[in-house]
Amino acid sequence: MDKDVDLAKRVKVIEWLKTEIVDQVAHLLRAIWEGSQNKMIDALASLISSGYILGRRLGIPLRSLDEAIMEKMKKHRADGHQLEDWYGDISALEEHISKR
Repeated sequence: MDKDVDLAKRVKVIEWLKTEIVDQVAHLLRAIWEGSQNKMIDALASLISSGYILGRRLGIPLRSLDEAIMEKMKKHRADGHQLEDWYGDISALEEHISKR
């Protein structure tokens, strides 16, 4: 019986986190529309932290997410991603993550 309760709780938490992510995207879009930097920062922080926590609840180590982000940035840079070419965003994110 305890296993069933634990499984139901885990599923409920995952579903809740998924709705949090959607809600934070809506908050972010509203903040962008309003031009409020403080609200944008808050929404982005909530969105990123919810993504990490959802990954953890799905059994993905936080370090693995960081490594996957780094690999994705390396690939984007190697492929000549426009954000890297125009603004250097990809290498800036790589540098930020590597300094953690």
